[in-house]
Amino acid sequence: MVRFSKDVDLLKWEPVVFRELAPASQTLSQGEDGSLEGTVFTSAAASFESCGVAAGQVVCLSDGMSLEGCYEIVSVDSATQLTVSVLRPDEDGDPIAPPSGTEISHRISTFDPQAEEVAYGLLQYFGMEAEPDDPQKIGEILNTRALRQASVFGVLSTLFAAASCGRNDASGYRQKSLRYQNLFHTARGRSRLEVDTDGDARAEQFRCGGTVRLRRL
Repeated sequence: MVRFSKDVDLLKWEPVVFRELAPASQTLSQGEDGSLEGTVFTSAAASFESCGVAAGQVVCLSDGMSLEGCYEIVSVDSATQLTVSVLRPDEDGDPIAPPSGTEISHRISTFDPQAEEVAYGLLQYFGMEAEPDDPQKIGEILNTRALRQASVFGVLSTLFAAASCGRNDASGYRQKSLRYQNLFHTARGRSRLEVDTDGDARAEQFRCGGTVRLRRL
């Protein structure tokens, strides 16, 4: 599966998507028996490993008092334990502890399916003939970081567009969708990919998002 962004990357821009827009079908884990001490979150009734929870995802925590927010999952330590953090300015930095508490409700939802669809579209745009589940093709792009922001904007545009359909759009989700769609096109256009075509970990091709490619039919 190919993805250029993680759920935590969306959190940097729009925490609201985890609180309000996560579909039930993409909820991996939820419960009300959690406890948080430092950066260690524990839920005895959970099964984090078997339900697909992973580092880079986001957990929403609430104790109805001092703890209320969305936090980064730094690691899955066991079936019932996670290391979590306040959103870190450096993704390689030490975890930052949220407020501690007990009787905490948690919900972990993921937008990985949307990120995979956006990644597939980006690969097509840059002429990378790959399927989303082809790990070899993602290895050909040496600087995948160049596509992270475009992926984030593409996913957010998709989420807000879906949320604006069939409802009173008092929250302005349609306008947000259009805004992120414009940001997506801008970010995609300024991306410059370094592509390794022979497996030697050195770039032989450079593909620029702003370059128009013509194909003879």
